[in-house]
Amino acid sequence: MKEYTTEAIRNIALYGHGGSGKTSLVENMLFAAGETNRIGTVDDGNTVSDFNANEIERKISISGTALHVEWKNHKINLLDTPGYSDFIGQVISCLHVADVGTAVVNAVEGVEVGTEAIWEFVQQKNISSAVIVNKVDNEHSRFSEVVDMVKERLSNDATVITFPVKEGIGFDSVVDIIKMKAFTFGAPGSKEVKEIDIPAEVKDTAESMREELIEKIAESDEALLDKFFEEGTLNEEDLTKGIKNAVLSGGFIPIFAASATQGAGLTNYLDFMVNFMPSPVDVPATKATDTEGENPQEVKCDAEGPLSLIVFKSLSEPHVGELSIFKVISGTLDHGVDLINTNNTKSERIGQLFILNGKNRKEVGKLVAGDIGAVVKLKDTHTGNTLAVKGNNIIIDTIQFPPSVIRGAIKPKSKGDEDKISSGLHTVHEEDPTLNVNFDPELGQTIVSGQGELQLMLAVKLLKDRYGVEVELIEPRIPYRETIKGAIDTAEYKHKKQSGGRGQYGHVVLKLEPQPRGEGFEFVDAIVGGVVPGRFIPAVEKGLKEIMDKGILTGSRVIDVKVTLHFGSYHNVDSDEVSFKIAAAQAFKKGFMTAKPVILEPIYKIRVKVPEDYMGDVMGDISSRRGKISGMEAEGPFQIINATVPLAELYKYSTHLRSITQGRGMHHRDFSHYEEVPKDVESKIIEEYEKSKEEE
Repeated sequence: MKEYTTEAIRNIALYGHGGSGKTSLVENMLFAAGETNRIGTVDDGNTVSDFNANEIERKISISGTALHVEWKNHKINLLDTPGYSDFIGQVISCLHVADVGTAVVNAVEGVEVGTEAIWEFVQQKNISSAVIVNKVDNEHSRFSEVVDMVKERLSNDATVITFPVKEGIGFDSVVDIIKMKAFTFGAPGSKEVKEIDIPAEVKDTAESMREELIEKIAESDEALLDKFFEEGTLNEEDLTKGIKNAVLSGGFIPIFAASATQGAGLTNYLDFMVNFMPSPVDVPATKATDTEGENPQEVKCDAEGPLSLIVFKSLSEPHVGELSIFKVISGTLDHGVDLINTNNTKSERIGQLFILNGKNRKEVGKLVAGDIGAVVKLKDTHTGNTLAVKGNNIIIDTIQFPPSVIRGAIKPKSKGDEDKISSGLHTVHEEDPTLNVNFDPELGQTIVSGQGELQLMLAVKLLKDRYGVEVELIEPRIPYRETIKGAIDTAEYKHKKQSGGRGQYGHVVLKLEPQPRGEGFEFVDAIVGGVVPGRFIPAVEKGLKEIMDKGILTGSRVIDVKVTLHFGSYHNVDSDEVSFKIAAAQAFKKGFMTAKPVILEPIYKIRVKVPEDYMGDVMGDISSRRGKISGMEAEGPFQIINATVPLAELYKYSTHLRSITQGRGMHHRDFSHYEEVPKDVESKIIEEYEKSKEEE
């Protein structure tokens, strides 16, 4: 493949709600540009983008895929991203290195919640945007209505560049408002495109839209606005320059009509990308810090600058190998160079360089600033890490992934697989950093958490397929807490044991009092007259801490209790630290059970975003989960419900929410506080705990 300058590179991420047709669009772009000689389909499982077994089986994109085409002496890097919200981390990784974000919208369904969620992220990152309205060949296509929806829900700066001459069944032509020509596309797979005059029946519509475009561009620049008022229009040179500037500033978002199944409208989109969309040189400099994470700085995209790159994706496939996929931020990368991972100071040797089309690799000699490529997986470099030439001590701003919304516990089906499980889950996390894994010593479980149930299920499937380890995904234990509501002055226990020779003796009398929530454990030594010698006092405190960590009612940690040691006795020969530790633990246990013990459960704040039609169902469901609605607010056509819900009631909530909102509801959760469990629930928790002890 020939070499490209940074100015001739475009980095475009396609995103949108599941089923909008991103993968099919990319498949047709590859074919139109001559990168492939046939058009695969998602149904047949032979697209370039969706190449792993799970994607083929489920007919959905699971991973972000790097691809490229050559179009009119430009290299366009295409990043095809999943539409299913379980895999939002893949979308965020790709957008981290994209210079253009293209929202793909279904011409029948319009703007859906998955598209809106990513749109907000794109706007926050100030990435230049475009919209493809796909599936205009569907008999229920409603292009004009969807354009209005895009303007209302995404941006009023969205402006039509191409529209269908006739939508629905038989769609094969678009009108290009910039070129003021119509383009007719031959049968799928023919690559035939004819430029013709705009048909009479849509001529007025085209001229009206052209006026709208010119006015929009004039409004984006004072000098152009003055010209527009003077001359009543803008010439081609002014229009071209104005579109480029307006796109870059975020004040202009082009809309394109297309059909992936017909392969129609895509060449106009590709033309616009190379003619008007920004190259890596045009976009704002990349933000970075020094290696201490301080002193913010900006890295200019310059092929002559000091070399730096960021790894935005790791890929491990049996037939692909282990790859690190990266974007060169500055400088020019040659194979064989030694770089420093500035996140961990480890050295990495760069071997063969590749550019990718899905699983297909093509070796290249070098990659310039702004380009995207891959290298056989590095030793100590992970997703989000910066690699730089020695002396270029920067860390490029890392990728910010969303917090988890679902969790599950891993239960091995056979013993001895712990190392394989740990290794496998580490690989899954490398490939998708939104899937987090940690062993919770309090719960005694390996907890996996992420963005959705399917994501967790696929992690479990990978363990079986790649590592031969079978595990169950079960409901995690809840980190309950125990405390008391009453006080007791005398909690006494005498530990006395005689078994020939030296015995054991420890005697303590404790006072137990509840502490305000969050105050924790407080120990007071109120011994007078040495009835318990000072050398045994630390053992008493240690015994209390140990029993509080183990719990009394449900094996959960005891919190917010003040314990005063105010009396006891000892034996000159038989007393020791162990005896007083035991006595303290047993005295606490007795006292705890008579001081109005209660169980506390973790309460989470949840923020649920749903279309208004589903408000009643969602609020009713939250109430059935012992939730409390704390407020509601409108956000465009969506409603935001704020509530607090016990963690015990949130297992698989994201799956259930999608079910009752037809996939249109989303939520975020954050820990809020601990709260007393209702008595009927408390008895069930204790009963389940006792049952689990018997089973062990």
